[in-house]
Amino acid sequence: MTFTQRHLLGIEPLHPMEITAILDLAEDYAALNRSDRKHSEALKGLTQINMFFENSTRTQASFELAGKRLGADVMNMAMQTSSVKKGETLIDTALTLNAMHPDLLVVRHPSSGAVNLLAEKVNCAVLNAGDGRHEHPTQALLDALTIRRKKGRLHRLTVAICGDIAHSRVARSNLILLGKMENRVRLVAPPTLMPAGVSEFGCEVFDDMRAGLQDADVVMMLRLQKERMDGGFIPSEREYYHRYGLDAEKLACAKPDAIVMHPGPMNRGVEIDGTIADDINRSVIQEQVEMGVAVRMAAMDLLARNLKAARNAA
Repeated sequence: MTFTQRHLLGIEPLHPMEITAILDLAEDYAALNRSDRKHSEALKGLTQINMFFENSTRTQASFELAGKRLGADVMNMAMQTSSVKKGETLIDTALTLNAMHPDLLVVRHPSSGAVNLLAEKVNCAVLNAGDGRHEHPTQALLDALTIRRKKGRLHRLTVAICGDIAHSRVARSNLILLGKMENRVRLVAPPTLMPAGVSEFGCEVFDDMRAGLQDADVVMMLRLQKERMDGGFIPSEREYYHRYGLDAEKLACAKPDAIVMHPGPMNRGVEIDGTIADDINRSVIQEQVEMGVAVRMAAMDLLARNLKAARNAA
């Protein structure tokens, strides 16, 4: 088995060997993206539609660039001005798109499970670009690739995921992936930003950041997702930064060669000190962005191969 999935809806359905298959192919695409040529014909003749029901800069641009570098015909749908605003249901939108015979559908949606519902109604490969608080699989994969490149491995590391765990699909996908690859995962956050049932996640839980970062190999900071908050989850941004913002003093608790990650967009001075974010010796935030294109190229390439094989067999 290398990669047998029809869709990429989450990390949960993936076998560790499938995760490794994506990362290995992404290494090849990372090298291609640093070359003068930068283009492949893996998706030549195929159509990719990007449907983003939530605003996005990094993820949408990354998927668009990935598709174009693989030779696909890429269409970005402006969902904020689409027929959805006129009352069209998600299923009707899916059926309309399906009639256009796309090959790859990239979807970001504010509701958990919406992407899975779409995948049941279309005849193409669907990639989840983030659905509610559920999952963000390509973010976890690009984080995994970044860690593997910097640390030389993706197992038996101590990874501290810090910040707004409760509202973060990035945290959920990373927690699942890192667990599958036999890492020690710590969640660090105030009790108000921990999800319900966190004790069942198979990880360590800390509300003291210095204790949570002790001897960590990787420090993964998360954005405060104010758009998903409907109450007083933190007393103030200033108080939050004092207790949970990553600065040099707190980072000193981690291993001397610990790397610092953030999925973006960053709130400097809230989750992370700007000096730490820009420290080329510790921060891998820009490399995460770079690896995002490579991972999305790899995921779409592998899904397209399975799609072609299924069509040929039919």
